[in-house]
Amino acid sequence: MTNGLPRVGDCGARRTIEAGLASRIFPGAVAEAGSSSGVLWRHAVGRLTYDEDAAKVSAATIFDLASLTKVIATATVAMRLVARGVLDLERSVRDYAPGWDAGDRRAVRVRDLLEHSSGLPGWAPLFESCDGREAFARAIAALPLEHAPRSASLYSDLGFIVLGFILEDAGGAPLDEQFDPVAAELGLSGGDVLLYAPPRTWRARIAPTRVDTRRDRLLVGEVDDANAAALGGVAAHAGLFGTAAAVGAFAQRILRALGPANDAPLLVEPAVLRRFLAKSAVPGSSRALGWDTMLPTSSCGARMSPSAFGHTGYSGTSLWIDPARDLYAVLLTNRVYPAGGPGDGIREVRRAFHDEVVAGLAS
Repeated sequence: MTNGLPRVGDCGARRTIEAGLASRIFPGAVAEAGSSSGVLWRHAVGRLTYDEDAAKVSAATIFDLASLTKVIATATVAMRLVARGVLDLERSVRDYAPGWDAGDRRAVRVRDLLEHSSGLPGWAPLFESCDGREAFARAIAALPLEHAPRSASLYSDLGFIVLGFILEDAGGAPLDEQFDPVAAELGLSGGDVLLYAPPRTWRARIAPTRVDTRRDRLLVGEVDDANAAALGGVAAHAGLFGTAAAVGAFAQRILRALGPANDAPLLVEPAVLRRFLAKSAVPGSSRALGWDTMLPTSSCGARMSPSAFGHTGYSGTSLWIDPARDLYAVLLTNRVYPAGGPGDGIREVRRAFHDEVVAGLAS
């Protein structure tokens, strides 16, 4: 599909992801670009693994979305709870969660968890000693803060784990049950999905992540993140799986909510969405509520407008949305196959991909 973005499809973005494949940055990828009106371009490359007889990646391939969970699932559930009046972002975490009533913790608000400014560490191997929600909640509440709340921004999976527990209590249901109606409202069809814990019968179309030595198997359709796995595969920081087209359908609805028409059906209230997209006032932060915002040095490249927002995922996934250009770009890969590791060239691929998408739109 190359309608509307011929340069993207025939030259720039296609060539970028094919170069990433040739450099073995990932075994397979699906990319999509579009607007509030629909898909403009989509391209699939590679295979599910590096084996020559592995199944080819296609538009129907399902990926572990990793930290895209934070914006597609968690931030969206949070926005809907705010719109319903059952979640107050300005309230203290201690009003919702036990163990947050001493020292600096007393000052941490719900919005600080969304903005990654709570002071919590970024990560800890809690899966080694914790199993299930109560154990995680106690362990995180006992961790010392690394800085005073709102004095700095430190990207924190742990903060989002706590946020997920708050959302479950505020919404009266587990996160996956609160997210299922969001996915249903996207009207997905033809095998496109956004969901936690895909059934085992779908394994043949799921891109593997890595061989997990702790679980002693190749992860296919099981969340790659070990802390999310210890939470049963449903967490606020990771756990969502989906196709590129499903992520694109979500982005289309977000763009519609920000557009002048605000045409129904909308996933979220436009006023609440704009509140979530307002850039943090925390010193040195590029964060909004859940989302990251455009910096010329970030994964979105240098050509998106200052109003762009997005997120990435450790497994090799990304979503960026540029309302000023009425544009979104999705790139899903399984770059962690077979052994994981930081970087591995994916940042350069992301930046070049987004720059070429914008260049293609302008041509």
